[in-house]
This record gives sequence, C-alpha cells and structure tokens, in this order.
Amino acid sequence: MVHELKEFIKKCDIAIKQEDFDTLMNYYSDDAILVIKPGMIARGKEEIKTAFIKIAKYFNNSLVPTQGEMIILEAGDTALVISRTLLEADKNDSEYSMDRRATYVFKKSPQGEWLCAIDNSYGTDLINK
Repeated sequence: MVHELKEFIKKCDIAIKQEDFDTLMNYYSDDAILVIKPGMIARGKEEIKTAFIKIAKYFNNSLVPTQGEMIILEAGDTALVISRTLLEADKNDSEYSMDRRATYVFKKSPQGEWLCAIDNSYGTDLINK
C-alpha cells in the first residue's frame, strides 16, 4: 500500500513544477520552515511563498522536482520523510547538488490532514556546509 504522504508530496512537486504557489501553500503549516539553502531559512507561509517564487526564477522557471526512494517514519500525528529528491532544470550551474537526500517533517492538522512543517531538501548535507 502506498503511504498517503507519497501522494501528498507528489501533489507538492506538481504545484512547484506548475508554479502554482498559492496551492502549494495549502500543504504547509502556518509556522512551517523551508530550508532555501544552507544557512538560509524561510519561516511561515508568506516567506515560503516568496522563496519559491525566487527559486523558480533562479532556475529559469524550469524546476521539476521528483522523488525517488522514500522512507516514511510515522508516530501519531508526526511523520519524518527521508527521500531521494531529484531536481531537473534548464539551469546547469547550480551551486548545490540536484540529487539530494531530503528530510521533511509533517504534522497532522486538527482536521486530520497532513501539513509540511519542515521542508529540508538538503537533508543532512546541512551539517557539511
């Protein structure tokens, strides 16, 4: 059986590819954080949305994220997702790897819907920077 978070993350990836950042923000908790790059974090939906707009521009509006192998560790209303995240774009001179070992933390809302609380596509590579 496919874990519901795999489908959820797939929807997020589609929203990023389509640059539908209003829809994308529906998938984040109000107090979520996004690791933009090592040493730079966006906090809250407004900053995250602005960051995604800038990220899209950085990648010449051609960013296509996909997920490879994924492990989901769930405890109650919290889940840790460890995923091989693959980024494709027309831009080839990115300072950071386009093949990442991401870590995401999700929390269930009071309505029972998963929301991303921590979006870290760099995973443990943050330690090396």
